[in-house]
Amino acid sequence: MTSSAHPSARPAGLPVDLDEAAHRCLVAGFDGTAGVPDELKRLVDRGLGGVILFTRNVRDAEQVRRLTAELRALRPGLLVGIDNEGGGIGHLVGAGAPEVPGSFALGVADDPALTGRCADALAGHLASLGITVSYAPVADLQHHPRNPIVRTRSFGAEPAPAARHLRAWIAATERRGVASCAKHFPGHGGTETDSHHGIAVDPRSYDELRADFEPFRAAVDAGVPMIMSAHVVYPALDPERPATLSRRILGDLLRHELDFDGVLVSDALEMKAIADRYGEAAGARIALAAGADQVIVAVPDLEVTLACRDTVLGALRTGVLPEERVREAAGRVRRLAVRYAAPAGAVDGWDAGAGLEAARRAVRGRPVPSGVRGAHVVDLFPPPHPALNWGGEDLLTAVRAVDPTATGTAVTGDPADPDAVVEEILRACGDTPLAVATCDAGLHPWQERLRAALMSRRPDAVRIDTGLPEGGALCSYGRGRVNLRAVAEALAGA
Repeated sequence: MTSSAHPSARPAGLPVDLDEAAHRCLVAGFDGTAGVPDELKRLVDRGLGGVILFTRNVRDAEQVRRLTAELRALRPGLLVGIDNEGGGIGHLVGAGAPEVPGSFALGVADDPALTGRCADALAGHLASLGITVSYAPVADLQHHPRNPIVRTRSFGAEPAPAARHLRAWIAATERRGVASCAKHFPGHGGTETDSHHGIAVDPRSYDELRADFEPFRAAVDAGVPMIMSAHVVYPALDPERPATLSRRILGDLLRHELDFDGVLVSDALEMKAIADRYGEAAGARIALAAGADQVIVAVPDLEVTLACRDTVLGALRTGVLPEERVREAAGRVRRLAVRYAAPAGAVDGWDAGAGLEAARRAVRGRPVPSGVRGAHVVDLFPPPHPALNWGGEDLLTAVRAVDPTATGTAVTGDPADPDAVVEEILRACGDTPLAVATCDAGLHPWQERLRAALMSRRPDAVRIDTGLPEGGALCSYGRGRVNLRAVAEALAGA
């Protein structure tokens, strides 16, 4: 399909204001760090509600400022957003993002004031770049031990502590004039499938699911301006459709039971849970009909966004998508833009040390052996998630920053010859202390096998967990830079 299939002129058959309302319901991704693509400019001219930035749009801080200024020069009411959870997940490393641990470590430290300081740093940095929508924090509870996608992105498994930290995060973000977004309603922590990769199902009963609603209820009570839906099927709530496409979940539960009247935004429509079963374009139409106010099309290929737009416009012409539903959604987006589209003027500084303080407090809350110097550090971890952009930081680099005598080996995937890898590690280690770190080894059996083989030969080795705890002596509760720095300090006794 070429761009000529999507004329930029407003089509006949729809009032100008309704065409604009439909465009306000879209959030588009795009490619590049310099300049706004012409097709995106045409979408903005038609009323596009927002854009979402990714690492592909980030080179350095000054470049991001120029880009956001250029976007707003096209239309001041355009919302500019980004995923900004902290921890190992973020897209602004090149722009000097503050280093803070993921939410699970903040939950372990369990100091809402400290969580607020971390959230303030992230939001202050966004404001300084001209980004005023943060698709964070994660309100999911981490329930299922084999959940592959929430894990250390969550504040924990219990609703009351999670609610405390959500309130602190939302309040700190709001003070910076940045819109926060609690996600992924009504909770992604009870699944065994990552909705980026396929249909995710949470089979629990309604009574079991109710605890997952509580962090979102707390977010609503705290005034969160946005909530993001989950591409998850909950048979107890709607046996047919994932939450993003379910009127029962978005309408009856979120709007009426939780009394949320802010902007309800979908997770990205190109995720396989939607794209493979419905297609992005049909997903956009169904989500808006079900009660979403904006749908995110995050892929850089604007043809996908245009196809979603055209399907929505076609459904409005035929009456399949009610006009009043789109006008209602666009009205919420306009109100959001009035509050958050324009960035603040001068941005005060933030506490650059809050993240490392939080990461240290999380690690030192666990049993810590006496300092081990000159260790050979084996770091076993999976490759980065393509959608979340964790940067692949390794523990050895963090250890060597506090103990230059350390050596080590990083293994980032299932080796073709694991026995040879074990022998190579043991030769390199010799008689020096050995530390073996894994990251969610229960999800990655190759890590368990390598760890077991190494521990059988070196039972004195120190075990480290850089994901959720699995019985190791040390646990960082995440792989953000400050998480790894903190656990490195604990290992070396620094």
